[in-house]
Amino acid sequence: MKSNFATRVLRALGVAGATALLAAPAFAQAAGPTVNKGDSAFMFVSTVIVLLMTIPGLALFYGGMVRTKNMLSMLMQVFAIVCVVAIIWVVYGYSMAFTSGGEFNSYVGGFSKLFLAGVDTTTLGGTFSHNTAIPEYAFVAFQMTFACITPALIVGAFAERMKFSALLLFTVLWVTFVYFPIAHMVWYWAGPDAFSAAVAGDDALKASTFADAGLLWSWGAIDFAGGTVVHINAGIAGLVGALILGKRVGFGKEAMPPHSLTMTMIGTSLLWVGWFGFNCGSNLEANAYAFLAMVNTFVAPAAAGLAWMLAEWLFKGKPSLLGLASGVVAGLVAVTPAAGFSGPMGAIVLGVVAGVVCFLFCTGIKNALGYDDSLDVFGVHAVGGIVGALATGILVDPNLGGAGILDYTQKAGEAVALASYNPISQLITQAWAVGLTIVWCAVISAILYKLVDFIIGLRPVEEKEREGLDISDHGERAYNY
Repeated sequence: MKSNFATRVLRALGVAGATALLAAPAFAQAAGPTVNKGDSAFMFVSTVIVLLMTIPGLALFYGGMVRTKNMLSMLMQVFAIVCVVAIIWVVYGYSMAFTSGGEFNSYVGGFSKLFLAGVDTTTLGGTFSHNTAIPEYAFVAFQMTFACITPALIVGAFAERMKFSALLLFTVLWVTFVYFPIAHMVWYWAGPDAFSAAVAGDDALKASTFADAGLLWSWGAIDFAGGTVVHINAGIAGLVGALILGKRVGFGKEAMPPHSLTMTMIGTSLLWVGWFGFNCGSNLEANAYAFLAMVNTFVAPAAAGLAWMLAEWLFKGKPSLLGLASGVVAGLVAVTPAAGFSGPMGAIVLGVVAGVVCFLFCTGIKNALGYDDSLDVFGVHAVGGIVGALATGILVDPNLGGAGILDYTQKAGEAVALASYNPISQLITQAWAVGLTIVWCAVISAILYKLVDFIIGLRPVEEKEREGLDISDHGERAYNY
């Protein structure tokens, strides 16, 4: 296995600097950082439109693909997850994800900011530029929306067959033991100002600063906006859930077409709009990298949608709206980890590859294996996330039009890309990050599903499932004709 990234950084200091990765920084009050109102406004808008992509975007996207008798339950599940996770986030989730965890810091944060202790209107958080900050509340709210949408993505895999009570309990457990630790491992670090200060400090300061990071960050893995944290996480948890719950009643024997592709198209459109907040906002500053992410968030899903549509046209004879919508989402998923790293031409290539690969997984491979992933959460989010996470390690290369990886270990000032870059080494690091995320999520998710099944049961009885979750769980219908 590779050497520890922090060790490589310390060895390189004074010679060529070291790689500090573009990922979410740790938050601490710093002396004299400048808060730009433009950055603050940018983060406000980004946060709000990420909420838009979840409710109503994701709710309508998923709701349109289920049968009429389960439309309301799908809306209810996504809506309720957002409410539950938002409260958990400010109680202990933010602290677990974005504070130092002491001896367990490689894997999870601590509880120093339980109930947002120490966070107020005066506390600031670093961005990716030296001496530049945003209000800490801005980062709390922005990352809250990520925590809310990720478990909501999972529900599409076992749509139409999980009890509402079981889903709520699973959500609480899953974000606690899977999402918060993975977010910490990928995105937690000391921030650019701490790095530049450490370079000028003594050896003890250097060691403590470079050690104050999550495991995958310290390995050198890069994930701009959540390929591992959000999409691989959700896709793997969804697949595990679909396998443990089993197939829907009547699966393979009864027709189960989407009841409203109109709703799905509206949901897809809202997802695409909200994804600009998701990807661009992850830059934390309204600068050129945010606009690079914007261009990539336009072209990658467009390329993926066209690639899926053409592949479907070729293999099935006709292009479908559902295929085009699914391809667009696959492209959005794939470009998420690469949004601020890849050049636009690389993002187009990534979109084409993701569109074709996800199409194959959602059709031929899924049918061959026979699992019931109701709304293709695994085929789109896990597979698309894996393709994107691995490709990021290649597309970030400046020789391929990428933005390069920034070096924060030099003197304070504008960080610049490293002079040298090894795509093979980075690709291997990306693969380690993907592998750890898959194993962590799959094992812990399986345990949590089994625990919930033991406590309250996962599925309704067959009669209630046939009746539909709208009536059996909520006593109301989406439509009253």
